[in-house]
Amino acid sequence: MNAPRTIAEYLEQLRAALRGADPALIQDALYDAEEHLRAELAEQPGRNEAAMLEHVVGSYGAPDEVADIYRDQEIKIQRAIRPPPPPQHRSVLGKFFGVAADPHTYGALFYLLLALVTGIFYFTWAVTGLSLSAGLSVLIIGIPFFLLFLGSVRGLSLLEGRIVETMLGVRMPRRPPYPAQQGLPLLKRIGAMFTDGRTWTTLFYMLLMLPLGIIYFTIAVTFLSVSLAFIGSPFVKAFGLNVINMDVDGFSYYGPGWAGTIALCLVGIVLLFASLHLVRGIGRLHGQIAKGLLVPSSAA
Repeated sequence: MNAPRTIAEYLEQLRAALRGADPALIQDALYDAEEHLRAELAEQPGRNEAAMLEHVVGSYGAPDEVADIYRDQEIKIQRAIRPPPPPQHRSVLGKFFGVAADPHTYGALFYLLLALVTGIFYFTWAVTGLSLSAGLSVLIIGIPFFLLFLGSVRGLSLLEGRIVETMLGVRMPRRPPYPAQQGLPLLKRIGAMFTDGRTWTTLFYMLLMLPLGIIYFTIAVTFLSVSLAFIGSPFVKAFGLNVINMDVDGFSYYGPGWAGTIALCLVGIVLLFASLHLVRGIGRLHGQIAKGLLVPSSAA
């Protein structure tokens, strides 16, 4: 591999060396590298990029060396922060009930409940920002306001990424995309922001989170409420109360008896664990949706 002569060449070689790695890891590595290289260049204004890179490669590392370091660090970090794996079960019943021992199940459950709040906030932020940007477009402050709004959207995408990684266990970027347009004229940098597909997929994600948040919250609350109500039916019966009371047009039903109540409790237990499987599956699916829309595919 030829020695890089410019920062752009260094970053391209680093990207090539990281080919096949997680896109979120690539984004973090590119951001760190460019930030370090430009800081070195700023501290040595009398040297050109080629001379600075020749000096920095000895301390910071060549692109392939940096790539190897990031791969090794990623393995160590993931081992450190990853929750212990749940016990492996071979039987069907063990796998079915073992979902309760998986930490990702409860992270996904909390995310599904939280998604309604974050979905409302993201949707409101996106719609308000787009509406104000359209309304102010006829004024001189219209474009600066829209650019500021797009910057806030990127900041929120990083926040959402941290939430997704913490609760759903999906690797997301920990740094913003590296500023590849740095050094370009202002108008070209603005144009690059508009042509960056990640800008619009992030906006789409924020709009999508409202219906998804409603669906997630409804599924989680409905299934958990019904299953817990069924499980608690024997306790209701023990206090001398009827589990089900119906009186419709002269038809009355008060019950069931103890046999039916126990059966209802067993159905509730099965439904509860089935709900946990559903919640964990939705969490995994949403993690892939978030990664597909918030992490630029160009990082790969």
